[in-house]
Amino acid sequence: MEAAICTLVSQFKTYAGKDGSASTLSKDEFHKLLTSQLPNYAKNFSSTGAIDALMGSLDENNDGELTFSEFWQLIGKLASQQGGFSQ
Repeated sequence: MEAAICTLVSQFKTYAGKDGSASTLSKDEFHKLLTSQLPNYAKNFSSTGAIDALMGSLDENNDGELTFSEFWQLIGKLASQQGGFSQ
């Protein structure tokens, strides 16, 4: 599990900061991370608008960027779905 956590943090950092803050994902960075690192999940979103809506649902403070904690919500939901756990 430690390796998985390190990978998640590393990938977040790889995509964050290219459009501004090094500790958050912009809409463009989130879109790139989603389509590159979660391609099977991204297939559920047929348009940029759908990805923007997903980001909006995760963006708790409505600042237009995702912190790692906000992004982690998505990872938790995906892991729960994968494991067949109810939310």
